[in-house]
Amino acid sequence: MLQDNRPFASEFAPVNGAQIGGGLLRRRIPHLSVVAFATLIAALSLVPLGFIGWVTVEVGWHTVEELVFRPRVGELLVNTVLLEALTIPLSLALAVTLAWLTERTDIPFPRIWSWLAVAPLAVPAFVHSYAWVSLVPGMRGLQSGVFVSVLAYYPFLYLPVAAALRRLDPAIEDAAASLGLGPWGVFFRTVLPQLRLAVCGGSLLIALHLLSEYGLFVMIRFDTFATAIVDQFQSAYNSPAANMLGGVLVACCLFLLGLEILLRGNERYARVGSGSARPADRRRLGWFVVPAILLPVALAVLTLGVPLVTLGRWLYLGGADIWRLDTVGNAFLQTIVLAVAGGVLATIAAAPMAWLSVRAPGRFQRVLEACHYYVGSLPGVVVALALVTITVRVALPLYQTFATLLVAYVLLFLPRAMVGLRASIAQAPVELERAAMGLGRTPAQAVRQITMRLAAPGFAASVALSALGITNELTATLMLSPNGVETLATKFWSLTSEIDYVSAAPYAVMMIVLSLPLTLLLYVQSKRTAGQ
Repeated sequence: MLQDNRPFASEFAPVNGAQIGGGLLRRRIPHLSVVAFATLIAALSLVPLGFIGWVTVEVGWHTVEELVFRPRVGELLVNTVLLEALTIPLSLALAVTLAWLTERTDIPFPRIWSWLAVAPLAVPAFVHSYAWVSLVPGMRGLQSGVFVSVLAYYPFLYLPVAAALRRLDPAIEDAAASLGLGPWGVFFRTVLPQLRLAVCGGSLLIALHLLSEYGLFVMIRFDTFATAIVDQFQSAYNSPAANMLGGVLVACCLFLLGLEILLRGNERYARVGSGSARPADRRRLGWFVVPAILLPVALAVLTLGVPLVTLGRWLYLGGADIWRLDTVGNAFLQTIVLAVAGGVLATIAAAPMAWLSVRAPGRFQRVLEACHYYVGSLPGVVVALALVTITVRVALPLYQTFATLLVAYVLLFLPRAMVGLRASIAQAPVELERAAMGLGRTPAQAVRQITMRLAAPGFAASVALSALGITNELTATLMLSPNGVETLATKFWSLTSEIDYVSAAPYAVMMIVLSLPLTLLLYVQSKRTAGQ
């Protein structure tokens, strides 16, 4: 049943003339204050983009030409294009095949294989790299980068594709088969086109992660824009070269966003009517069941078996001595504090925009919402570089403080917080807000006491998603964390940089333990989205 979610679409009848102006005023002031707060957050999210423009104007076009149009940038650009062009198609083929096997065939134990396909997300990408470099010390270069990237990131495609397959109307496939199409024809001409949105969205996620990833590629000695920017930053703080590389990286991000919009197209994929009530028939694999099972088994071994065995080996070699409470415990506590604080702040910052997008949609609100979402596509290294430069030049006391680090976390994980909050607010009936205002509550009280209480589960989920993302964040934390602050990710990274893989193992284990709830939450949410 459709409902009007706009809180100010209709006014309650006033008791007397004196209440008319006051009632209208009380109803509209909170609306304006919410817009003002959302505008402030949107302006803050534009800081990294404005920083790139500011630096470009400041250094002048001649310097920009010298720093951007040089062989080193061309080499990094070629590396990036090759990495994206090889990783995404391989991840796509792997994810679609696995999703088809687990959702549309009679493969034994499909739920187990489906969970194991998502579980690699609990292992940070740089821990994947750490495990493989430990096992094969000679791994380096483009081929190794593509191999580890596919293993670490293909679940970002598997999740939306599997969810889309669950939602497809099987009657469409039956109609295609009745017209003479064989199984392959049905798949490529009716099923695959309906997966376009899932494929484009998952591919964009992987592409953006490849642009922003630092630890994975440093360990296998493959140069990307992110690794070059951090190297420039560490060798010369606030160098124009690092800033210009950041500008090129932002241009790459915007290009990928535009390309995804172009490839997604304007086609409609919503069915008219309820569609077929029955679930899709699972195709019998017959003799092909054995090689079909080998695919998820091999993936589980490569994505989970190798990291767990490698970590187990290093833990065994280190013994109980490497589990030191003064270091591991301190990093664990600091990670939890930063993750919870950053997650709560990101969710609070996203709340006004999430409420506006549901209750008062419009052109201006859509612009504000786009500003909230775009910043999540920027690599952490660019956001950190912008905040470093601004604090050094404008607000030096804020350089390498908790406040600046938390601002970076809010910017990076604002979109994650928006998604959960918006869905929960949309499920809270607006009529309850109107009824509360009719009983004398101000709009602010109605939203706080009614809507936000009903949206509390979504608020908690948004905090959890953001907090667990912060747990594994590396580049922004490396560049912005105050002296003496070491999270699990930064401590792990400092030890692996010293080739002390034994001492680094406990930190990797703790990151995986903290990431497991996020993985489970994503898996359960994908099932709910598909109506299962």
